Amino acid sequence: MVRANGAVSLRELARVVQTSEVTVRRDVRALEAEGLLDRRHGGAVLPGGFTRESGFPQKSHLATAEKTAIADLAAGLVEEGEAIVVGAGTTTQELARRLARVPGLTVVTNSLLVAQALAHANRVEVVMTGGTLRGSNYALVGSGAEQSLQGLRVTRAFLSGSGLTAERGLSTSNMLSASVDRALVQAAAEVVVLADHTKLGTDTMFQTVPTDLITRLVTDEPPAHDDRAVTELQALADQGVQIAVAGQSGGGAGGDTVPAGRQPRRDMPLPGPRRGQVPGAGPQLRSATVLGEQSPGERARVADLRRR
Repeated sequence: MVRANGAVSLRELARVVQTSEVTVRRDVRALEAEGLLDRRHGGAVLPGGFTRESGFPQKSHLATAEKTAIADLAAGLVEEGEAIVVGAGTTTQELARRLARVPGLTVVTNSLLVAQALAHANRVEVVMTGGTLRGSNYALVGSGAEQSLQGLRVTRAFLSGSGLTAERGLSTSNMLSASVDRALVQAAAEVVVLADHTKLGTDTMFQTVPTDLITRLVTDEPPAHDDRAVTELQALADQGVQIAVAGQSGGGAGGDTVPAGRQPRRDMPLPGPRRGQVPGAGPQLRSATVLGEQSPGERARVADLRRR
């Protein structure tokens, strides 16, 4: 499965072979020892280390249900009439499909997939950057893309990447993609990172957004046994990143509706403004668990996840 798709989640492996994730994790560890694959948090990829990046066909098969839930939650941040930038990636493509329903929206993007998802939205204006096409992820990169973003100012940037850590922030395996993402960040008053739990704790070669520039992280709930992901989330929250955790879904391909499954315990307000953010700007994330402003019950839940 890893050879066919480039990457695969432990949940998907367990479902296909009809066994537990504990068994799958043990087998993946053995295959890594033989040099046949590399483990990632929540999944496995073909060997390659920091510099290897899976193409779109491979990424589209990894954590699809989680990306759907994340996109559905992130779309609630966008208001009618806003101007935003949306970077390249499979998660941002899922977000774009939901943004087609927001009237009066202007979306600046370097992603052909994002533009395609919004192409038939009647009341959404799409502005494409210039640049050179990078075929592996259908994104425009290079000096042309970066120059077209100069002088631009929007409310929010929605970005994804290959890895996210509290120490380095968001990162990717490709230098050209990283450079364009940094230009997208410079154009926005607020940066929202979309990253499923498999990317938490993963560090790749080129930093795109340092942690202190990330306003919000929208992610899914990591499995109870994934201590490193839980610890990474808490470390990000400790550094001031507002974290919204989407309800856990039960698997399957992404679409316009979040699949039914475990839901967050309750609604919680986002923490206050950060780094010059205008108070009251943008809607609050609903149906989300926010780390950082935790009730005693939520703190106990995080502690329990760590112990498990």
